[in-house]
Amino acid sequence: ILNGLDVTTPIGLNAQAVINCQAGGSCDGGDPAKVYEYAWKHGIPDSSCEQYTAFNLQDRFCTDFDVCRDCVPPAPSADEDGLENCQAVPAKKYYVSEYYSVVGADAMKAELAVHGPLECGVDATAEFDAYTGGIYSEHVRFPLINHEISVVGYGVSDEGQEYWIGRNSWGTWWGDYGFFYMNMYSDNLGIEQDCVAGIPTYEKPNAAVDALFQ
Repeated sequence: ILNGLDVTTPIGLNAQAVINCQAGGSCDGGDPAKVYEYAWKHGIPDSSCEQYTAFNLQDRFCTDFDVCRDCVPPAPSADEDGLENCQAVPAKKYYVSEYYSVVGADAMKAELAVHGPLECGVDATAEFDAYTGGIYSEHVRFPLINHEISVVGYGVSDEGQEYWIGRNSWGTWWGDYGFFYMNMYSDNLGIEQDCVAGIPTYEKPNAAVDALFQ
């Protein structure tokens, strides 16, 4: 749902551009709420703009070249990046009109029903790292949030057990092709304690405000 409209073709946002510009953090960690703040202020391009490398930008600050670029042949060798054949290009960006904290199962269900996926922190334990399928449950007395995932839905098993449907960022080799199912209400690595959500929009949200002061 985007601005109240049913958008049938989902838009993938560019994770590498977020890392390049440290829009909330880097591969070394960060604050997910800052990603929403960046999306509100600057917007994020779609996934076609930058190939995801899962590496921080090493030798320069983020420029237009690191937000969206296009490349021409020849294809580089395996030990080369081929960036000399690339140039920065304008990009359509996507924003959030607002962003906010979501805590607790009931609030998460309501957010998923109205606006779609939200971002939540979990305590990624060694046991969770080894997850291969099924509804995951692990008792941790005081969960320490150290990893961010997307909660994309919820369901009920044949036995009546409610669970969250989550999407991880560790690749399709992990879990259920990159997804997992997590016990709801308890023994769930703190997944209901620290979530952030936003309202996506095609328009820069502060453009109307800026116009008032011109």
